[in-house]
Amino acid sequence: MTIKSVFKKKSLGILIHPSSLPGGSYCGTFGEGAKNWIKKLSKHRIDFWQFLPLSPTDSTGSPYSSPSSFALNPWFLDIDELIEKRFIFLSNSQELPSINHNEPHFNFDLADKFSKKLGEYLLVGWESQSEDRKNDFHIWNKKNTWVEDYSIFMVIKDEFSMLPWWEWPFDFKQKKIELIKPWLKDKNKEILKTKLIQWHLDKQWMNIKRFAKSQGITLIGDLPFYVSRDSADVWSNKSLFSISQNGDLLFQSGVPPDYFSSTGQLWGTPTYYWSKHKRTNFEWWRKRFRRQFELVDILRLDHFRALSGYWRVDGNAKTAINGTWVNSPGKDLLNTLKKDLKSNYLPIIAEDLGVITQDVEILRDNFKLPGMKILQFAFDGNINNPYLPKNILGENWVVYTGTHDNATSTSWWKYLDNHIKNHIKIDFNFSDDPCWNLIEVGMSTKANLFISPIQDILSLDDSSRLNTPGTTINNWRWKLNKTLEDIDIYLQKYSNLGENYGRVRN
Repeated sequence: MTIKSVFKKKSLGILIHPSSLPGGSYCGTFGEGAKNWIKKLSKHRIDFWQFLPLSPTDSTGSPYSSPSSFALNPWFLDIDELIEKRFIFLSNSQELPSINHNEPHFNFDLADKFSKKLGEYLLVGWESQSEDRKNDFHIWNKKNTWVEDYSIFMVIKDEFSMLPWWEWPFDFKQKKIELIKPWLKDKNKEILKTKLIQWHLDKQWMNIKRFAKSQGITLIGDLPFYVSRDSADVWSNKSLFSISQNGDLLFQSGVPPDYFSSTGQLWGTPTYYWSKHKRTNFEWWRKRFRRQFELVDILRLDHFRALSGYWRVDGNAKTAINGTWVNSPGKDLLNTLKKDLKSNYLPIIAEDLGVITQDVEILRDNFKLPGMKILQFAFDGNINNPYLPKNILGENWVVYTGTHDNATSTSWWKYLDNHIKNHIKIDFNFSDDPCWNLIEVGMSTKANLFISPIQDILSLDDSSRLNTPGTTINNWRWKLNKTLEDIDIYLQKYSNLGENYGRVRN
């Protein structure tokens, strides 16, 4: 079977996480706001919607450090649908009032309290549900076996003041289910509540996905390569990770020192025992990918280079300086995924940013996986810079102005060296609207897909930035404080420009 790429023609997309969409009680949800966004994309012939992992976040709000690779974020649960379909019974909607509609940021604590309250209402309404609904729920639980471990993990975590699992009492951290059964029996309602939230999230998102397909919109999700040490994944599968039964890191992930950091980056997530994954025919990875492809059409695989080789650092190390490169069985895993999907292409975008070696490029190209090009990285004066538009050769790329980790293009331009600015103005005919200049540069490349974060389409500055790597405060909170009607003129402009470059549907 000839291998092909997931992208067949020139297209346009927009990057915005569901939490940043208008609507919802505190942030965007899997409700009408998401459907209205999809309608806007379809109206303007913008075929791709990209977002971050849909998983629950850690305490800093990061979806890249989740307590589960399989679960969905409870913040996204849409109350209106639950009331309409009588899964919860409220005498008036003010019992769970909407908050934060006109603010440009949302509060994680309020989001947590709201979603927990919603779970309590679901539990109260459960006994009144029909046998058919209860049967659907039980069938879903049997199919989604991950939800049992996740629900138990989260209920135990809540019991012990959200401490990481390696600080739990011995029987709990060792996952001695037989020994803690009496305790679990007393927590039946809490476990059921967690499962109900996940069931409804799944139902609501699948409805969104079907709606997107009906509107011709392709969904691009995001999969972190590593999983959080403090997760149900690691707690339930310790033998697959470089971690002791007590939770001590034996080896941890990161990247070595480079131009940007003299000590490298230390991520604190356990690395994989690849030999054990191979012996199980990658069963855990295959379940992980299977779940993601239930949720999305295409996956951006973060830190793709680790599928070829990864930087392994001692578990007690304080910096990433003294690590070792270790080979990964990425080729075997990707071949296994192809067989599972029964497809002549893998619906995966390789996040191949940073210092990429030839072995990584060979792995990416052998599977015809589109790589990523970030235009903000292009203008350092090096004529061989791989992100310069003239050096983006071929079509199998996704070009971005920036990603969720970058400054907005407005602020990037504001703080750019004046000497570099002058060169860009001459070479690319930049005006006083750098966001739209950069967008047009990206659209003019040969890459099959061009994606802009919504912040750049709206020419917003860094007060609307989503994440600043290396920091843990004030990230992931940004949301649109305008209606979709308010931004329609910008989406139309984006579409019109895309039409000039053959990137929108006829």
